[in-house]
Parts: sequence; C-alpha cells; structure tokens
Amino acid sequence: MALAVSLSLFLMLAIQSNGTLWGGPVQNGFYAIFPHNLMVSMFAPIFLWAVLALALGVMKFWREVTPATSGAPLSSPAAAEAAHDALRLKYLGGGHGEGCNNEDDAFTLARKRAHHLTFYGFMLCFAATSVATIYHYLLDWPAPYDFTSLPKLLGTVGGISLTLGTLWLWRLNLARDPKHGDAQQRPMDRGFIALLFFISVTGLALMLSKNTAAMPILLAVHLGMVMALFLTLPYGKFAHGIFRTAALLRFAVEKRQPSKLALGGD
Repeated sequence: MALAVSLSLFLMLAIQSNGTLWGGPVQNGFYAIFPHNLMVSMFAPIFLWAVLALALGVMKFWREVTPATSGAPLSSPAAAEAAHDALRLKYLGGGHGEGCNNEDDAFTLARKRAHHLTFYGFMLCFAATSVATIYHYLLDWPAPYDFTSLPKLLGTVGGISLTLGTLWLWRLNLARDPKHGDAQQRPMDRGFIALLFFISVTGLALMLSKNTAAMPILLAVHLGMVMALFLTLPYGKFAHGIFRTAALLRFAVEKRQPSKLALGGD
C-alpha cells in the first residue's frame, strides 16, 4: 500500500508538471493524459518481470518436489484435473464440502465464495485489458471504448465482483479467530486485500469519470495502484495461488501412480 501511494503521488506530480492534474473536462480519454506508448513502456517491463519471477519460482518448486515424489512426468488428464480443482477452489471446501472454520469451530463456505468473487473479478478485469489490447493492436480500434463495448462490460462486471469479494474477505479476516492463522502473515493478507479493493474501486470510479475534471487524478491513483500490484505480485499474497496450483498439479500426477505400498501375505 505504501508503494501504491508513492507511485500514485509520483504520477500525479508528473501530470501536474503539465498543468493538467485538475481543470476542465478532458477529451480523448486516458491517452490525452498519458500517451498509449508511454503507458505500455511503463507497464510492459513490470508485467513481464512479474511473470518471469513467478515462473522461476514455480520452476524451482517443481525441480525440488519432483524427485521427492514419484518423479512421474506431467500428463494431460492430470493437468485437466488440477485446472478443474483450481478453478473450482475445491479445497476451500474443507475437504468435506462444508467449508472452513473462521471465527469459531463452525464450518462455513463464506471464504470460498468470497475467493470466487475476488478471483473471477480479477480475471474478468485482466480479460478486459487483454481484449482491449487485441482491439488496439490487431483490429486497430484504439480506446476510449463505449460503455457497451466488450472491454468495458468485462471490466465493469469484474470490478464490481472484485470490490464485493475483497470487502467480504476483509470482513472475514477481521472476524477470524487468531488461532486460525499466522499472526505474522496477517499484515500481508490485509495489505493485499486492501490493494485489490482500491484497484477495483478506483477503476470503476475512473470509468465513470470519463471526460471530467477528476479523471486525471483518478487515472494517476488507479495506475499507481495497478503498478504496485504487479511489482509485488511475485513477493506477496498473490503468489500463493500460483504455487497452490502447481501443488495441485503435482498431486494430480501422483494420485495416478501405482501404489508402492507392499503388504505382507500373512
């Protein structure tokens, strides 16, 4: 969050240097504030670094866990099962389908449902950016886009889902019994939840501020939040989803191997 605030302030100062931080209605969308090529040059290296760092971490995990298990190679059925379980968040059902404990010993599916809203909200927002990239580079349809366009629809639904999911996760985290988690990890959990919440809220506000005087400030804050997210992806709470998916994949491979348990005939 400190990084997000710092980057947002830096971008606001950059806009203010041109005298466009606050004024009359802004025409021609975001690119009137930050040209498209400038935004690509800022975010592409950060995104590629996050992907590279996560990929290197998963490769290291895979090299270490494979010889500690059967060493069997990947297979298509195992990959399909692992993807299915990861997308369904199967193991947030507690292994029995009734959910996890939170503030007491009662089982609840609240965390699983909140994770679904958060995860799929994030993925819809990512899909909106991906579709906009295809529009710009392959179809030569540059932004801004109408509210009924596919990038805006995906981003709106994703932003609302992400907002609701993170609010729910925040409430559950506050109510969680201290014995149900590592106290040293709590700041990381809450910081990540807060960052995702502010990204979704500022993104929705930015969409509604089209061609208004508030748009430059909202753009700077939103871009600062998103930039901080990608800079911290490999080192924060987000990485747990990547490594848990890799663990599910290894588990799906192992469960297909013949048992090595040799029992006596007596």
